Amino acid sequence: MNKLESFMKHKKKKDAESKNKNVSDQKEASDTEQEPEAQKPEEEKDPVETLKEELRQKEEALTEKKNEYLRLLAETENFKKRMRKEKEEHAQYANEKLLKELVIIHENLERALEAPNPSVESLRQGVEMILKQFDAFLEKEKVVPMKAVGEPFDPTIHEVLCQEPSNQHQENTITQEYSKGYFYNGRVLRPAKVVIAKSSSGSDEKAPEEESPEESEKDS
Repeated sequence: MNKLESFMKHKKKKDAESKNKNVSDQKEASDTEQEPEAQKPEEEKDPVETLKEELRQKEEALTEKKNEYLRLLAETENFKKRMRKEKEEHAQYANEKLLKELVIIHENLERALEAPNPSVESLRQGVEMILKQFDAFLEKEKVVPMKAVGEPFDPTIHEVLCQEPSNQHQENTITQEYSKGYFYNGRVLRPAKVVIAKSSSGSDEKAPEEESPEESEKDS
């Protein structure tokens, strides 16, 4: 019995050693198979192929930029054409609203002239009505008459026709207005044509811009 137990122990020991040896052999074989792959040197890329690939990428980027530029150029040209068209239309129809207002005033003048047997008073009333309508039109368009008579002469808004001696006004004070001046949106639309006072002692002198009212009306 002791011999049998001794034999069985010896056999188990041999089997265990054989199993451990097989596992060790398999591990070494696996390490041997993986080692060449780990130690396998990295393949070097062909410089020519590398340059070709970089060139291809640059050409693609350049083509994309060129297409983008052409799109922007086309959009810019379309915008310019649209702006030119809008500008032409604006210039052509800019005065449309203004002309509609003037047509109404013109019609009222025609009606006044077509009235049968108008009296002087009825004509006066008709003209006064049309004048009020025209004043309202000018005010609506921000055309404002400028003050002149009694004001000091201002060469930026007044045009002097002549000088007259006066003991009642200070020198260079406007005494008469032959043509009314107007402002448009704060700017001078038309200067007022005026006569200004000068001292009686200088009655023989003339203003450098002196012009007779009759000549001025002819020029107008």
